[in-house]
Amino acid sequence: MGESGNDPRNTLSIRDNRTGRNYEVAVHEGDVIRAMDLRQIRVNDDDFGMMAYDPAFTNTASTRSTVTEIDGDRGILRYRGYPIEQLAENSNFLEVAYLLLRGELPTADELAEFTHHITFHTYIHENITKLLNGFRYDAHAMGIMISSVGALSTFYPEAKDVHDPDNRWIQMIRLVAKMPTLAAFAYRHHRGLPYVYPENQLSYAGNFLNMLYRIGVKEYPIDPRLERALDILFILHADHEQNCSTTTMRVIGSAHADPYSALAGSMAALYGPLHGGANEAVLRMLNEIGSVDNIPAFMESIRKGERRLMGFGHRVYKSYDPRASIIKKTAHEVFEVTGKNPLLDIALELERIALGEEYFVKRNLYPNVDFYSGLIYQAMGFPVEMFPVLFAIPRTVGWLAQWEEMLQDGEQKIARPRQIYVGAGARDFVPVENR
Repeated sequence: MGESGNDPRNTLSIRDNRTGRNYEVAVHEGDVIRAMDLRQIRVNDDDFGMMAYDPAFTNTASTRSTVTEIDGDRGILRYRGYPIEQLAENSNFLEVAYLLLRGELPTADELAEFTHHITFHTYIHENITKLLNGFRYDAHAMGIMISSVGALSTFYPEAKDVHDPDNRWIQMIRLVAKMPTLAAFAYRHHRGLPYVYPENQLSYAGNFLNMLYRIGVKEYPIDPRLERALDILFILHADHEQNCSTTTMRVIGSAHADPYSALAGSMAALYGPLHGGANEAVLRMLNEIGSVDNIPAFMESIRKGERRLMGFGHRVYKSYDPRASIIKKTAHEVFEVTGKNPLLDIALELERIALGEEYFVKRNLYPNVDFYSGLIYQAMGFPVEMFPVLFAIPRTVGWLAQWEEMLQDGEQKIARPRQIYVGAGARDFVPVENR
């Protein structure tokens, strides 16, 4: 972290009114102080020292990162400095994956080599299919994915050597390559269909669609517009800074667990409805509204605080989520192929009201990426239980980039937050017969 030097303008003066003592704390880049600098503030020399209490880490930075930049007030999202709008318009997912994992856009030769390696590693060990077959026919796809990704650690025991850069790279290649295969197999298991193995001549998104939907030996006709739409969705979901699942990846990784185990933990965090299930909640809301005619009454219930407006607002963004405008355009392109989702008219009217009414604007209730993504996934034939899986496939890249960065950061240690104990004081044990 950048130091302030001896410049008194780059310090924070703190007066402890309990003791009358004054303290000078250095202010670092980005208006940041080090939490450990607060430890010098104590009433007595044997005190533990001052701590910051921050439930859910709403104002605590745990790392310095070069991966993803978000400026929530201005609606900015950049991967390694590149605006998400430019990447979605001009790039493809594997090129963006290389950027996130390696730090720079690849040359033509580097991209070709990377694509070759990803393609080469798309197959999974046949024993994994036995694991998949052990799940109930109606098992949730995300539960299957978490288990199968965790199981991969037993197939690649060398992955435990997380300090070898070459070893880390081959495990990252394997994970990025195998995630679509595992996801497609989970989908086929749920449908009671035989597994379709990867076709190496297809693109990353095209191969995934083929493994999902091909029946028998017939070729599955992949519409290039749907293939491109899925690729864009993968780009938009590739990373999003220190969210719940990414923090989970870093915390598990800080114990030097192998990347498969750490990634399974990240997926478990994503499985939670407050994280990876938001677009499903949007669809439920739109179905509940049912018709454009019912919107006025629904919005009035929102104003009264009786319901929540799903797909609007964001913990970080205080203006329009930059991914939402891209995904809205993509939705219209998808509907040209699939036919318009009947819920689209409801969604557009909700957006119009939210963007034009002071009640919603002053509360920063702008559409986020989840608002339209569920409509797209539904139009493309994905059941709702696949929605978090479709999130996890591209986010694997971001999780791995953050994991790699954490391991190379000399300031990082095994994660262990402090707590403030508020329980009972010392008590003597009482035998059960005397209680």
